[in-house]
Amino acid sequence: MFVKDVMTTRVKTVTPTTPIRDVAILMCFYHISGLPVVDEQNNIRGLISEKDVLGAMYPKVADAMQMGQMPRFEELEHEYRDVLGESTDTYMSKQVHTVAPDDPILRAVAVMFAHRIRRIPVASAGKLVGILSIGDVHKAVLRRTFDAEIAENARHLAAGS
Repeated sequence: MFVKDVMTTRVKTVTPTTPIRDVAILMCFYHISGLPVVDEQNNIRGLISEKDVLGAMYPKVADAMQMGQMPRFEELEHEYRDVLGESTDTYMSKQVHTVAPDDPILRAVAVMFAHRIRRIPVASAGKLVGILSIGDVHKAVLRRTFDAEIAENARHLAAGS
């Protein structure tokens, strides 16, 4: 099984100049936890995630957690930082791992596990052609398993008739 067999090709994207407000709206409206950031030629420039946005809004929570301290959440809640008017390039992750459409699905899974990411852009010559999530992989593996079981059951039924 290859990445191209499982990936999603209709990908919501944003540009480096997209306001964080629009990013948050897309994430909430479409139930997306992260978006590829592309330029006008569809070249991948980064990724922006819910974690990036929330970390920008409440930076002291992320700092405290990284130092192994338990923050006083009730106090920090009042320190909300309005970043909604700022642009995506300020908070996006610029280091992006990608896979190719012809890569085996297990290679993509290995890259996602190695980098602790749940979704990975699929690129051809640096241009975004799709996205693959851990959920996409699970569905494909289960579908293949169920299809094999159904075929096996059909063979048994045919042989018994």
